[in-house]
Amino acid sequence: MDDLTYTLRQLRLRNRDGSHATQADLQRSLSMAARQLREAGFRQMLATSLKGKHVDALLQRWQAEGLSAGTLKNRMAHLRWWAEKVGKAGILPADNTKLGIPERRYVTNESKARELRDRLDRITDPHVRMSLRLQAAFGLRREESIKFQPRYADRGDHIAIKGSWAKGGRDRTVPITMPEQRAVLDDVHRLAGLGSLIPSHKTYIQQRHVYDGQCKAAGLSNMHGLRHRYAQMRYEVLTGWKAPAAGGQQQEMLSANQQLQDLQARQGISRELGHERTSITAIYLGR
Repeated sequence: MDDLTYTLRQLRLRNRDGSHATQADLQRSLSMAARQLREAGFRQMLATSLKGKHVDALLQRWQAEGLSAGTLKNRMAHLRWWAEKVGKAGILPADNTKLGIPERRYVTNESKARELRDRLDRITDPHVRMSLRLQAAFGLRREESIKFQPRYADRGDHIAIKGSWAKGGRDRTVPITMPEQRAVLDDVHRLAGLGSLIPSHKTYIQQRHVYDGQCKAAGLSNMHGLRHRYAQMRYEVLTGWKAPAAGGQQQEMLSANQQLQDLQARQGISRELGHERTSITAIYLGR
């Protein structure tokens, strides 16, 4: 392990921000950046050696690779974390557009929701099957659905998501509003008992690999789409009409009163999904 990779790893270990998955993503990104800087000819660097020329070299490479705006934003967020932790936050502008990175579009009028029912029978692992059912019923992320502990989470009229399960390490709650959700929770209780949806003889990473393998074998890709399905279902419940991404009217076609309902629904759904910005809901709901 070279000095830069080592000191970046030590920096992350001293600053454990976010969930385990967030920390793992950050570590992978920083290790990749260290390798690419070495390939660009920057030798004998430490984490504290970061300068604007290093950021420029990485950004030029990433842009030349044709990476999406979303991927570039994520990588720049990791570089900002690095710069901030070594007291050099000023070497990167806060506005990505100044770096030539376009604004990410949080809009889609095409539904990304996946139909799970037809393919669920192909999932042979009962814990993976239950995780997928939780994702569909409550809009959970993959990590949340795998780490789910029913005895802790089930609060009667809502479920509580631990920050240690969630992206960004933020606790949140999701309401139980339908009999189908209660039925899923009852099944989770029977399967997991006092534990989680990680079998007792496996680690989270091991079960995540089982989850990914089972989904791939069943032809289920991008299961994040189950969050789209949940968001669109909740939107229709809260407003009384379908979301634009599910075939409903676009926001500009709604009356003033409907636009207020639309805003309130999006704010609630954003909280349920664990997002801070309501603009993110446009990915799930359209506009």
